[in-house]
Amino acid sequence: MKLFCLLTLFFTLTIQAQFQINGIVNDSKNKPLPFATITTSDNNNTITDVDGKFVLHSLTNIPSFTVSYVGFTTKTITVLNNKKFYSVLLSEKTDNLKEVVIANENPALAILRKVIANKNNNNPQKKLNNFEYKTYNKLIVTANPDSIDGRIDSSAAYKDFNKKEINIDSSDYKFKEIITKQHLFQTEKVSQYQFANNKLKETILGSKMAGFKQPIYEIIAFNLQSISIYDTKYELFETKHESPISNNALADYSYKLLDTVAIKGRNTYMIYFKNKKRRSNRLEGVLYIDQENFAVAKAVMRIKGVLDISGIHEFEYVPSEKLWFQSNTTFKIVKGKNDEDIKILGGTIQFDADAEEDYEPRKKVASDFTYVLSESNNFDIHYNNNPSVKNPALYIEIKDDASKQPETFWNKYRKDSLDLKGQKTYQLLDSLSISKRIEKRLGSGRKIINGYFPIGPVDLDLKKIISYNNYEGFRLGIGGITNDRFSKGFRIEGYTAYGTKDGVVKYSLGGGALLDKNTNTWINGYYTDDIREIASTVFAVDKRVFKIYDPRPINISTFYHYTTWKTNLQTKIIPKTEAVLELSRNYVEPKFDYLFNLNGKLYSSYIMTTAMLSIVWAPFSDFMQTPTGRNESDKRFPRFTFQYTQSLPNVLGNDFTFGKIDFKTEYEKNYLNGQKTSLLLQGGYAMGDVPITHLYNTAPNNLTKETVIQRITFAGRNSFETMYFNEFFSSQYIMFQVKHGFDRIRLLRKVRPSLVLVTRMAWGNMDHPEQQVGPTYKTLNKGFFESGIELNKIYKGIGLGGFYRYGPNQLMRFEDNIAVKISYVLDLGL
Repeated sequence: MKLFCLLTLFFTLTIQAQFQINGIVNDSKNKPLPFATITTSDNNNTITDVDGKFVLHSLTNIPSFTVSYVGFTTKTITVLNNKKFYSVLLSEKTDNLKEVVIANENPALAILRKVIANKNNNNPQKKLNNFEYKTYNKLIVTANPDSIDGRIDSSAAYKDFNKKEINIDSSDYKFKEIITKQHLFQTEKVSQYQFANNKLKETILGSKMAGFKQPIYEIIAFNLQSISIYDTKYELFETKHESPISNNALADYSYKLLDTVAIKGRNTYMIYFKNKKRRSNRLEGVLYIDQENFAVAKAVMRIKGVLDISGIHEFEYVPSEKLWFQSNTTFKIVKGKNDEDIKILGGTIQFDADAEEDYEPRKKVASDFTYVLSESNNFDIHYNNNPSVKNPALYIEIKDDASKQPETFWNKYRKDSLDLKGQKTYQLLDSLSISKRIEKRLGSGRKIINGYFPIGPVDLDLKKIISYNNYEGFRLGIGGITNDRFSKGFRIEGYTAYGTKDGVVKYSLGGGALLDKNTNTWINGYYTDDIREIASTVFAVDKRVFKIYDPRPINISTFYHYTTWKTNLQTKIIPKTEAVLELSRNYVEPKFDYLFNLNGKLYSSYIMTTAMLSIVWAPFSDFMQTPTGRNESDKRFPRFTFQYTQSLPNVLGNDFTFGKIDFKTEYEKNYLNGQKTSLLLQGGYAMGDVPITHLYNTAPNNLTKETVIQRITFAGRNSFETMYFNEFFSSQYIMFQVKHGFDRIRLLRKVRPSLVLVTRMAWGNMDHPEQQVGPTYKTLNKGFFESGIELNKIYKGIGLGGFYRYGPNQLMRFEDNIAVKISYVLDLGL
């Protein structure tokens, strides 16, 4: 069943409330009014959610309540005995939301200026030296059964005049029956937050996830909304927005003073804000500003676009500190207006596209009523108590026993006891998970995504089974690595392969031992006999990228053979980094017409003994410590990779003295509307006596053929599509790539390609060209430039791209500057 998330603002209910009123506020066209203010005669107040609904609680009887909304006439409703639901219609004012101007200035702007000026005095992370508190969080995927029709629809199909076939559609009925008894998904966690030395750390003391004995750490660590309302960039569902109270906010937002209301016995201004930019995912909401100290006493943040996303921050006033400190947060998601299927939370939840205008609107299905709700309640708060924070560089730490906490632990921390529906959710999903082996299948799916297929104690390497290149022909092989069923502290890995064209067997064998689980520190050793593309750049810390096929090597014909003994140390001991320190001895033999000239001596093969340090640094990412090791919980950009290689003279027969510095910087930004921007800056500098096998070719991917049609091949990942193989070599180079992918566009009903614009450029130089004997090549002193358009996923994942080469290295014939490429994007649905 496809899950849709319906996003609503939802307030935490107090267990002491004895009187409750439910209702909905609409305009004269019967459209819901979000953020409408509901105020009782005793100054108890709330606001409507994104669907215009509200729930009002009181310890005493409620004789009446007032409904107000900016731009609409205020209405007072008398509460009747035995009536619990009220549908309120507000009429729009004729002045059409004219600004109230005092002394030639919008009063809301004057208030916001004071809010911004007093931020440091009101921000707990600025005013307090340190603090700590605990939080209970509950996240559910569920639906309101009352909103589902639950009828069994029937349709008739006539085969002939005498026979009648009846098709029964009972999906809504079945869904309502399920959702009445249980939620679709549920997870709970108890965390301790500690702030000291300008860093905030979360330690998860307990975690519980329906259907899983071992929780999915990515969901536990998922950042739905900013913890602090005072962050310069406010984050809502992994998208950062300029905060409405940032220093530059007045230029980006418009504000309206709606009302003055009392919160926790203190008077506040109620101010509506909205980003001025005309885009679908702009931030809007309501701020409640303390009239005395201009602190935020409550905040409602909302994005309405392809997804409707809302977050509420509630605060308690602390007289001893003269500070509003956050007490509760609520987060919800609902499907917005979208023309394309949207997947969130790693594909766990999907929003089906709306029907296109040319076709009849689709019938609502049961999953249209599903939504995600996350609520957090803070307690046990201490101020300036100098908490002891271990490993402060970690954003999240999950205790080893967090998933093993008994029911007495949860009963201690839950604000309300788990209701029958919540209890049923755990029972039914745990039972379903066991019967369907969901946890085991999920573990296997994770490995398959990374290119491994588990078979008992061994994970089979899917990348080693088959590939093709112009030198080996079809490369057939088998490989794998032992998994936790073999040992958690030791591993053995290897592969063997055979080329049908060169007729040579290649292989590798190695193993490793775990030195420290917390920092994922391993010591490894390998022996390898294989081939590699000449002048290619490999970063030792790069994450493994698995594809069913690797398109670029198909047309490569120039390789070198190498046999290597190496040992390395892999570790994440340095905060926000992953590093590899390696020592290796390599015997290298070029498999093409080539000699290296060193002081008059010609080498057709050589020995290279090297030390290498490779490190990737992600300063803006958040990392979590789990019972299985340290992981990057929130991957953010930019990220930087640095690698230094140095030959070791007179060690184990080393022939050459040289050093190499390689680096790259990556940036990516994903948008909720399906667009994506990515930047790549990469370069390298080789010093000393370096043969062409270990220089730079800047990833060419074009065949030396006469016509454009003959040169059609598969596109690479970050390769120069109009640069011919072995056309350029460099001892120093720098390249820059920018890509922007748009949301899928409709050409025909079933033809909806993804449009991507690409531009690449590179510059380079070759020191001591006289040392490279044999190949004919050019240098990149004047630069290389290409731009193109990709239409990916035109049909069944297959797409086309066109690229054009221009600038100083443009070729004489126009058609030689054009490259047409085939792309293939495999959507695994995850």
